[in-house]
This record gives sequence, structure tokens and C-alpha cells, in this order.
Amino acid sequence: MLEKLFRKKSIDKILADAEKGYNEHGTSLHKTLGVRDLTAFGIAAIIGAGIFSTIGKASAEGGPAVIFLFIFTAVACSFAAFAYAEFASMVPVSGSAYTYSYVAFGELVAWIIGWSLIMEYAIGNITVAISWSDYFTGLLSSIRIPALNINGIHLPDWMTMDYLTAYNGHKHAEALIHAGKNFANLDDATRIASSAWNTAPRIGNFHLVADLPALGIIIFITWLVYRGMKESRNASNAMVVVKLAVILLVLAVGVFYVDTRNWSPFAPNGVSGVLKGVSAVFFAYIGFDAISTTAEECKNPQRDLPRGMMWAIIICTILYVAIALVLTGIVNYSLLSVGDPLAFVFDQIDLKLMSGIIAVSAVFAMASVLLVFQMGQPRIWMSMSRDGLLPKSFSKIHPKYKTPSFATIVVGFVVAVPSLFMNLTIVTDLCSIGTLFAFVLVCAGVLVLQNKPDVKRGKFKIPYINSKYIVPPLFIGILVLGFTIYKNESSAFIFNKPVINDPVKIITLLNDAERLTIKDEIKAEQAKVNLIGHNIDAEAYLNKLTAQQYQRFIDKSAISPEKKYEQGWALFRHKIPMWIFFFISLYIIWFCITKNLSLIPVLGLISCLYMMCELGISNWIGFGIWLIVGLVVYFLYGFKNSKLNVEKITK
Repeated sequence: MLEKLFRKKSIDKILADAEKGYNEHGTSLHKTLGVRDLTAFGIAAIIGAGIFSTIGKASAEGGPAVIFLFIFTAVACSFAAFAYAEFASMVPVSGSAYTYSYVAFGELVAWIIGWSLIMEYAIGNITVAISWSDYFTGLLSSIRIPALNINGIHLPDWMTMDYLTAYNGHKHAEALIHAGKNFANLDDATRIASSAWNTAPRIGNFHLVADLPALGIIIFITWLVYRGMKESRNASNAMVVVKLAVILLVLAVGVFYVDTRNWSPFAPNGVSGVLKGVSAVFFAYIGFDAISTTAEECKNPQRDLPRGMMWAIIICTILYVAIALVLTGIVNYSLLSVGDPLAFVFDQIDLKLMSGIIAVSAVFAMASVLLVFQMGQPRIWMSMSRDGLLPKSFSKIHPKYKTPSFATIVVGFVVAVPSLFMNLTIVTDLCSIGTLFAFVLVCAGVLVLQNKPDVKRGKFKIPYINSKYIVPPLFIGILVLGFTIYKNESSAFIFNKPVINDPVKIITLLNDAERLTIKDEIKAEQAKVNLIGHNIDAEAYLNKLTAQQYQRFIDKSAISPEKKYEQGWALFRHKIPMWIFFFISLYIIWFCITKNLSLIPVLGLISCLYMMCELGISNWIGFGIWLIVGLVVYFLYGFKNSKLNVEKITK
């Protein structure tokens, strides 16, 4: 049984099958892509929601020093890209990390990674579709045509938001209002979400809240991908030209408004503040691996795939760093936690025309990301179907358009339906953890195959550097740093020191009686300095306190300790991923010393695993549930229908 679960496909067999053209459906994919097209696809996938949306949140957390996180993430992705490139050179067929894992680890791991890639591409596209919807509705609201008496086209809030965001915003608003805040003083996101919930049509007690613009763009992109690779390539290239032109315009204009005083302090929240943006920044880079799914449509995949990946990452990193410096130079970093940071900063300096141009280009930029991801997912399913792990219909190639037609339509439904209801934060983190898992396995796969003499090598091979002379000393250096300069932080982590909850979290955790208690305590504090107000906004008052004042107030408060602090198991469970990272790192270091592993894939494995562990336990639980569902599907269908299994029975 165990042997069957880890049965492997040989590279020779994969190449032989590809040479025959997988003739079950009598046709094959068009070979139309060169290195320029692949680089453009990479830029199309990488420059999207990251630079137009999530870069703002990351900058607000880390300040100008967020550029180091962009560089670190780019380096980590480059290590993974080297591993992808070596595999793509060895196995130049569609399938990406799924196919590579089939070669290195066997069928069960290949299925797991294929299932994870469904999470990366499908859920990633849900994320981008939601972001696209935000920019599109913002663009509609800014349209002014006095001759037609049009002063903005405003769609109802319930028509432009997912169900979970509206529900959570409504509950959050209720808690803050009960704590003394006026509805008009709520932050924009909470106020709009609450309004969407309250104004939505109802069927009984069910509120009809759905993101309809997200549905519309997914239908259009699915149709475009269905029509053919050449059409997708031309559309992608056009959109890449538009967004690169706009980004260069932003840099050219923005550099004249940079105030270097905004760069001080450069890292206002320290290392921890910078690292808070890991999920947002990594999400900005995912997608370069989608290039590898197009291997069968490349004219010369063994040469062009590695080049396309590397050029895409290099170009995008330079642009990300430059944009981050300009944004944090024009306005203070603390103002950037908005959904449209590029448009926002030019609004702040009263350049409305630039803000409008950015809004238009963002719509194209997001659409290009959707295009690449929606193109990659069907090709993963096609590869899994060819191996018998999914039904044959998923590998059906359209006789006219030369695309995996059935798989493309199914992907359209898989992305479109959840985009109506799912929350942006949830899907961003799930997409990131699924992608990082794929990166980890691809890097590990290169290490597994590095010393096997019978493996047929491609034209590209990762330069070999012995990791045992670098990785162990690097690990020791990090430990020394942790117990000297960052001694307090390390001690708090190891001994699970309680962490005080922020004002918003405390207020939303309290019941009505406890909120009254907090208000009375605030009145008592204000009475000491004769500042008693008629309407006390507890959340606003607590947020105005210094860290020391806030600590003293919460310590003296009569509310229950478990609502004041995160402690015990509730705190420790969030640290479990980092403990996993620590012990796996020790295991990897042992292999570096005993097996002389290659440095670049080792660094790729460790850095991607670290970012995966930074995403938190809730994301790991969600990812674990997704994998369990995938294993059920595999054992019910894939295990017995696998071609390796069928061929063995036939023999």
C-alpha cells in the first residue's frame, strides 16, 4: 500500500508521453510563447493587487523599511524560481510543481501539491477579483459628465461586497457604537460594511450581499482564456504595457513630491512591524510560478522558462522597492493603510488627474493577474487528469481553440461563486500558504534529485554551492542575535509571556455590562483632570493613551483578565508554526552537514517555510482542512484510477 502511494513517474516517461501528444482527445496545445511573452506573463501575474493594493497595508505596518521585506521576499522567491527553472528544464511539460513533485516524491505528494495549487490559483483569483471590484466601483463613482448630469455612478454597497465582510462589519460597528462611538465616526470600511448589511435585500433573515462586479470580470476573463493562448497572450501583453507605463509615470511624477523627512524613522515599528507585512508582500509576488504551467506552449521551454521567471522577478522587485520609497516619501507611512494607496497619495497632494489615471490602470492591472491565474489553473487540472487522478474530461483540448476547454469552464465556476461571498483577508492568507507550500516542495524536490546519477538533466542547472559551510554558521548567528540584541522578544516568545490586547479587540470582546464598566472607569480617569464628557467613546479614548498609560489603565480595570490579555494556550497556539519551523530547520541543517546539500534550494526551502510559518495557526488549520478534503477525493477516485496503477494492473 505504502509503495503504491509513493509511486513515481520517470522523466523519460513524462517526456515520451508529451512527445506522443496525449492523444486521448486527438489534439494538443499550441506552441506560441517565447521568453518575452513569458516575462510579460510573469509581470502580469506579479504586478497587480500587490502594487495597487496590499503594498499600502505593508507600508503602514513597516514604514519605509518595508522595502527590505520586498527584497527578502524577492530573494526567497528567486531561490524558489531557481528550483522551478531546473525542474522546468528537466520536465518541460504543463503541470508546474505538481508534475515536479510526481518525479521527486511520488503520487501522494504530487496529489497534495496539485490540490494546494488549486488553492493558489483559484483562491488567488478570488482575492484579485475582489480587489478588482473595489477599484472598478471606485472608478465608476469618480465618473463626472456634467452634460449628462452624471455625478458618479454609485452601485449599492450590498452589490459590491462579500457576505462575510458585511456581516463582520455590522457586528463590529454594533460593538463600537455600544461603547460610545457615533456611526459617523466609524472608519470608512466598517461604516460601508454595516451599511451594506443593513440596506441589503432579504429573503427571510438572509441578507442578499454579493460582489457582482467580481463575478462579471471572472466571466469575461474565463471566456478570454477559453478562446486561446494567442488571444490570452496578446491581451496580457497589452495590459502589461499599460500598467508599466502608469507605474513609470507614478515614479517620474511622485519623485518630485518626496519629502525625505517622511523616511524618518525608517523602521518605526522595528523588525516585528516589517514582518507583519509578510502575507501582503508575499501575495504581491505569487504568480511567477504560473509561467511554468505554460511549458507545453513554449517554443523552447528548457531555455526560455528559466529566463522568463528570473527577468519577471528582477523587474518587479525594482518596481516594488521604488514605489514603496515614493509612497512613504510623499505621505507619512501611517496614512497608507488604505485599499488604493497609489491613488490615495496623489489625492493627498491634490493631483486628481494622476489619481484617476492610476484608478483606470489598476483595473487593467488586476485583470491581467486574473488572466494569468485563470490560465494556469486549468493546465494543472489537465496534467492531473492525464495521470488519471481527475476525470478524463479535465484533459479535453478544444479542437479549434487548442485550450483545456472543460477545465477552463469548471475553473470559472470554482472562482466565480466564492468571489461573491468570501472575505478578502481570508482568501489572501490561504492563497499565500498554499503557494508557499508548493515552493517548499519544489525546493525540496531539487534536493532529493541532486545526487541521483540516473536523473536526466535539462539545459539549466542550479549553480552548486555546498550549504554545510554557510547554513549552520548562519543559523548559529541568528540564535546569537536573538539572545543578545533581541533578548526580550526571544524570552517573551519562549516563555509565552502574555500580550495585551489592543483597544479595538478589547472593546469588541466585551459584553454590555463590561462596556459600561469601562466607561465608568474612563469617567473616573477624566474626573481627575476635569475632562468629563457627556458621550464617552471608549475605543477613541483608549487609542489616544500612550503605551504606558494604556498598560496602567488595563491593569487596573475590573474587566476579566482573559479579555485584557492574550495568554496561555490562546497565545501559544499562534506560536506553533514557528516552533515547527525551528525543528524542521534543525533537521535541514543536519542534512546540509551530512549530505552536502546545494545552497540555493536549501535557502529557498528555509525562507519559504519561514514565511509560511509567519501566516499564523488559523491559516494552517484552514490549509489542513483543505488538504484533508483533498485526500478524501484522492482515495475515493485518484488512487484507483491513476494511470500508474492501471498500467501496473494491465501488465
